[in-house]
Amino acid sequence: MEDDKINAPYIDPNAGITLRTDSLKLNVTDWLYDLGDAAITTDLVEVQFKNTRKAYFVNSNFLKIEKGDVVAVESSPGHDIGVVTLTGELVWKQIRKNNIDPSRYEFRRVYRKAKQVDVEKWEQAKSREHATMIRSREIAADLRLDMKIGDVEFQGDGNKAIFYYIAEDRVDFRTLIKVLADEFKVRIEMRQIGARQEAGRIGGIGPCGRELCCASWMTRFVSVSTTSARYQELSLNPQKLAGMCAKLKCCMNYEIDAYAEAQNNLPDRSVPLYTEKFTYYHSKTDVFREMITYVTRPGTSENLVSIHADKVREIQAMNRKGIRPFKLEDVMPAPVVVPEMTYENVVGQDDLTRFDKRNRPNNKNKNRKVANQRGGNDRGGNERGSNEKPQMQNNAGAPAGQRNNNLRHNNQRREAKPGGQVNQNPAPNNSEGKRRLNFSPKNKNGNEPQNNEAN
Repeated sequence: MEDDKINAPYIDPNAGITLRTDSLKLNVTDWLYDLGDAAITTDLVEVQFKNTRKAYFVNSNFLKIEKGDVVAVESSPGHDIGVVTLTGELVWKQIRKNNIDPSRYEFRRVYRKAKQVDVEKWEQAKSREHATMIRSREIAADLRLDMKIGDVEFQGDGNKAIFYYIAEDRVDFRTLIKVLADEFKVRIEMRQIGARQEAGRIGGIGPCGRELCCASWMTRFVSVSTTSARYQELSLNPQKLAGMCAKLKCCMNYEIDAYAEAQNNLPDRSVPLYTEKFTYYHSKTDVFREMITYVTRPGTSENLVSIHADKVREIQAMNRKGIRPFKLEDVMPAPVVVPEMTYENVVGQDDLTRFDKRNRPNNKNKNRKVANQRGGNDRGGNERGSNEKPQMQNNAGAPAGQRNNNLRHNNQRREAKPGGQVNQNPAPNNSEGKRRLNFSPKNKNGNEPQNNEAN
């Protein structure tokens, strides 16, 4: 449904019909579009039909055609409807890219820009394609033909239908054509395609998470073999090497040249390495790092050792001279310690962690705890010298004058020594001592009264 909305035509009675071409398969970027008429040096245009089918036509009527215009082009028989995907000089580049010989290619004409009637007839023909494909598959199965009809495409005027099929061997479909012509009352054309072409016409998302290459940009398909996987040291697992078309992935050929060039700089890995203790056999190779892994028993990871290709050459040269090292680890160089990349304040910026919350110690609680300990010692922990606790008088419910006398009496008892002598030392300079001095009554002159109760 979303594709139908994206490709829905914009109808302008004066300018014709225009489609968005960026959502079509095999889209080509027109990087000369901003040059205007200066980039149009040829009257050839590229027109795309259903899915990945493209053709090249001549603008013989010198129409003002731009990318995305829906046009009616010459066909056999009748006419077809397609979307202009490229104009100007880039059309010649696409022709050369697709290995088309201009002297042998039949360039047909562009009749006109499509009208509203043409588009309505085109949409009506496209609505019959899916039901026609399902019915044609049933007919092929009834005739016991070893083939698969993968897609059906109706011509823009509805007078012709192209049936795309896949078959491993040669198929005699003359009877099938007669039955299809009687069934659908149109002219029938059969085109054989491969599995990769079918995947490109259907489209999809590959294992890499991107759109299939055969649906986005690839037009020529080169044979792929398992030799490409061996060169790249890939696991020969058919499920991992196969693409959406159930064939080997085309992307296995993308980097084969780089791997083949790098393989030429490596020593012969079919030669085992002999030491006094073991005989090592090749297991795997990291081509671009030039690290070769050896094991003592092929097919296992027993005594697995990875060494550089230069050291492999040295050991092979020693073996040819009859020299065997005690073990393979003796000739290995010391591991290179790669410094860890950290943040450096090279431009005068602050630390990157300046906004992080740190678990700072709570000094306020620590100071309060120390002050409480000091206050406990001053109140009698060291001065009483005995386990006897001072008896405090209960001031609850007493008159105000009596409470003041009791407080003064208790303060004097705290300052008295065990021998009956009064402590003449001043109170310590802390919060507890200040609190005790505040409770002591003063005379009219502002002086502390002398403590005679101790005597």
